[in-house]
Amino acid sequence: MWRHGRQLLLTALLLWQTGMVLAVDADIETAVDPKLRELLRTAIEESDSFVDRFDAEVWLVDMSALLEKKVPDAEKRLRLLRLIHYEATRAGLYPELVMAVIDIESNFEQFAISRAGAMGLMQVMPFWLKEIGRPDDNLFNARTNLRMGCTILRYYLDMEKGDLTQALARYNGSKGSYRYSNKVFAALNKRWRKY
Repeated sequence: MWRHGRQLLLTALLLWQTGMVLAVDADIETAVDPKLRELLRTAIEESDSFVDRFDAEVWLVDMSALLEKKVPDAEKRLRLLRLIHYEATRAGLYPELVMAVIDIESNFEQFAISRAGAMGLMQVMPFWLKEIGRPDDNLFNARTNLRMGCTILRYYLDMEKGDLTQALARYNGSKGSYRYSNKVFAALNKRWRKY
């Protein structure tokens, strides 16, 4: 069942990207969780202002040194770190965890596209834009991508009752496998933990 649904989803995504989809297959429509769709819609509509707190500034200094090799431009790096900290905190996630997910998903390449069609820093699938009624939003926009990616990861963490291994596997679309989760944990422990 999952394999059939996944194949339908990948086919629909390829057709959607080329502008050839006129209607969504009923099997794909039922595969989209309506609760997650509503959470994404709400997250995108919320205010995107950043509350500048002392602990965030300390975090920014620490993470800036760790991210310098991947994002050499200091202004771009600081802007990205502020967004990551804000969106992770807003979703109730540890910012370092989000850093590790981005590291594995896109290697901090804002314009990354996966073979499956996932886009941006957190590799969000483009069908979500249509699902939440915002088809003109840009998943290469760091704020949009982080807002959606963090919201999706938080939802899966709640769904899995706090089991981060399972939540990460869901995020990656590999539920039942620990390979992706282990990659994220390795990146977190090797590169993004401050202490």
